[in-house]
Amino acid sequence: MKWSFVLILASSLGAAGGPRLFYSKSFPGSVPAYIQITLDKSGVTEYREAPDDDNPLKFTLREAEVNEVYGLADKLDYFRRPVDSGLKVAFMGTKTFRWEQGGEKHEVRFNYSEDLSARALWDWFERMTESAQHRIDLERAAKYDRLGVVKALNLLWSALDRKRLVGVEQYLPVLDRIVKNETYMHTARARAAEIADTIRASLPH
Repeated sequence: MKWSFVLILASSLGAAGGPRLFYSKSFPGSVPAYIQITLDKSGVTEYREAPDDDNPLKFTLREAEVNEVYGLADKLDYFRRPVDSGLKVAFMGTKTFRWEQGGEKHEVRFNYSEDLSARALWDWFERMTESAQHRIDLERAAKYDRLGVVKALNLLWSALDRKRLVGVEQYLPVLDRIVKNETYMHTARARAAEIADTIRASLPH
């Protein structure tokens, strides 16, 4: 029993010190003006709109998605070198990439990058951001704005069709609630069912 406890404790400590990727964008005047995302190697993703937000939105990326994101961080030498282009371009927000593992941290900040791997990683985090924001909008509409549900669902469908969403399983609970609740309009329930079926069809078998 004692050794089992030691092994469990060691495993927990190892997970706590495992690799984690951090992304933030600060863009005063935009909505939201700040976002940050953390992604650990297990795929657990946390989205915040304030650094001190202690109730982040959470979802999980698929293994293939996680491997692609971490592969890009590897190509960028885990942010040991600059990625900012240095070009005089329009301000698009201060972005931060950070690698954390145990006590080791490497960080870069940039406005715009010409590095293809940096741009690809930036786009991945933007897709995570869009995914979180669509879920927030849909859940808010489902709870407070029954007439706005169809619009939120149509925007979600458009983003799904354009392949801008990741961790798509996160939408299934709210979609299923809409489908089963007859107080929503038939149009909303039918659209929610269509999106849920599309997501389920995409899941690994």
